[in-house]
Amino acid sequence: MSLQVQINDEIKNAMRAKDTLALEALRAVKSAILLALTEGGAKDELAQEDEIKLLQRLVKQRKDSAAIYIQQGRQDLADPEIQQAAVIEKFLPKQLSEAEIESVISQLIKDNGFAGMASMGQLMGLASKQLAGSADGKTISTIVKKLLA
Repeated sequence: MSLQVQINDEIKNAMRAKDTLALEALRAVKSAILLALTEGGAKDELAQEDEIKLLQRLVKQRKDSAAIYIQQGRQDLADPEIQQAAVIEKFLPKQLSEAEIESVISQLIKDNGFAGMASMGQLMGLASKQLAGSADGKTISTIVKKLLA
């Protein structure tokens, strides 16, 4: 079942349950999908990797907003953002733990002979491709820096 169909079904369920936070988050996802489809031309559906990138971007926006709200002492505004991020994360593949990410990256370092910060760009490229959808770029970057240092 495509993401667009899943989102539409969940929107219907949220409407029935009168869950306004979930409904708001799902409508944002639907809007982002429609925008991506119109940008890409007359395609019927997004590719799965594009869907994952789109969902990750939406989750990141909400988490960043929540962090700013918390920093400004506005927990009342941060809570809905965190809850919306959780609703959107349900559509993402299972995220790997830091230990799992670290083992994948250390294996990439061994296989390709990377050493030192000079090879960080190449390693980030390989790691991002291999871990696409199952880890966010910030976590990958932090672990790569730690292992190359």
